[in-house]
Amino acid sequence: MGLEEWVLSIMEKLGYLGIAFLMFLDNIFPPIPSEIIMPSAGYTASKGELTLIGVIIAGSAGSILAAMLFYWIGRKVPQHRLFQFIERYGKYLRIQAADLDKALTWFNKHGHRIVFFGRMIPAVRSLISIPAGISRMPFSKFMLYSSAGTVIWTSFLAYLGYHFSENQALMLAILQRISYLIFALIALYIIWWAIKKFYRSKSNRNS
Repeated sequence: MGLEEWVLSIMEKLGYLGIAFLMFLDNIFPPIPSEIIMPSAGYTASKGELTLIGVIIAGSAGSILAAMLFYWIGRKVPQHRLFQFIERYGKYLRIQAADLDKALTWFNKHGHRIVFFGRMIPAVRSLISIPAGISRMPFSKFMLYSSAGTVIWTSFLAYLGYHFSENQALMLAILQRISYLIFALIALYIIWWAIKKFYRSKSNRNS
């Protein structure tokens, strides 16, 4: 049984709870991608077995629950112990210390807003909540940014599956282009941040 068939079988057996469970796993075990889960859920909704809004709510709930778990892990567990744990057991979770280090770097450079964008980026999506917890980002702000990014992403993927699952090539082409758009927006934000920092530093030197 392939991954897509397994995902569909879980949804058939558990419905909305299965979608939430799979999206929770997506954030814990990155090799189970939301890019398969949510379009498959959208396809199921297009057949009348589920509703599109129910699919989006279930998928978002599972993803946000995992984000909350990682946030509190980051907040409660000392940073050096997190790295020790990942170096020892990360291979079983398909997570590397370099992945967490990348998420920390992104968060330290770009602040709280990266939580919003990070929810739409593979690999970073799974771990960006940990730096938010480590930095003690206010929980209400974390939930706002994380939930907004999550709902947008899950809605988009579910909508793709609902309308385009019969045409896999078109669906993959749209998904790829949207991924490029997200990375382009992040790149523009990084450039804007770097320019702003440069002029602020220049202003401080001249004052």
